[in-house]
Amino acid sequence: MSDTDSAGALLLVATPIGNLGDLSTRAAEALRDADVIAAEDTRRTRALLSHLGVPAAGRLRSVHAHNEQESAAWVVDAVRDGSRVAYVTDAGMPGISDPGERLVRACLDAGLAVDIVPGPSAVLTALVLSGFPTDRFVFEGFLPRRGVARRERIAALVPETRTVVLYESPKRVHATLTQLLAVCGPLREVAVARELTKLHEEVWRGTLDEAVGHLELTEPRGEHVVVLAPAPPPPEANDEEIDAHVSAALAEGLSTRDAAARVARDLKVPRRRTYDAAMRLKRK
Repeated sequence: MSDTDSAGALLLVATPIGNLGDLSTRAAEALRDADVIAAEDTRRTRALLSHLGVPAAGRLRSVHAHNEQESAAWVVDAVRDGSRVAYVTDAGMPGISDPGERLVRACLDAGLAVDIVPGPSAVLTALVLSGFPTDRFVFEGFLPRRGVARRERIAALVPETRTVVLYESPKRVHATLTQLLAVCGPLREVAVARELTKLHEEVWRGTLDEAVGHLELTEPRGEHVVVLAPAPPPPEANDEEIDAHVSAALAEGLSTRDAAARVARDLKVPRRRTYDAAMRLKRK
């Protein structure tokens, strides 16, 4: 449902990730016209409104990660009563590694209108600047800070064939890259972006081995976006591997045709190769 001109709607408004000039005209109008402005940090939003020359006028209410669930109730009530509630986070798109998801779900479950004013996104900005494939990518957000959950998530990135985008704090970015280096190997390519759209924007590109060395020589500042290149395709199976798998399949009683089909599927090689191997081994 999309009707930004009618009363009674939750409106998610993307805000600049650095450069205030990136705020769209439509976003400024949405904040000007909203009955209520729910904000992750009312102080930062008040400064943004001041920059725009838009009065807060008692419209600001705090909705952050720790009170989003309980705040959803009053947001739903306000929208149901006909208010237009604009929600903004500190920077970027609400709901993407920021509060907002629960507000959307609560309003949708209540059958209420939800709309969006799209805009700046650190995920997409870093992805495009990385130079890595953009047709298929996965956003990991912030990794777990420690323990089994962190190790499992990092291990899952090793074979990932899509470009991976994740957020990291300046305090943990070196440790994260070091762990990625240990499991992905030194030659996996990576881009490390920080201070996007700001005066000291930096997008560093190289291998994981080089990235760790780079961060050891600099003092990381600001939130980082790490973009990991897709894993290289595994080397194609050689003739000895194909023969071993085909022999095992034939020993199980599979026909030449079925053995060739299974091995081609398992080893991801052309069926012609496995069929030729099966015919040759069958004649022995």
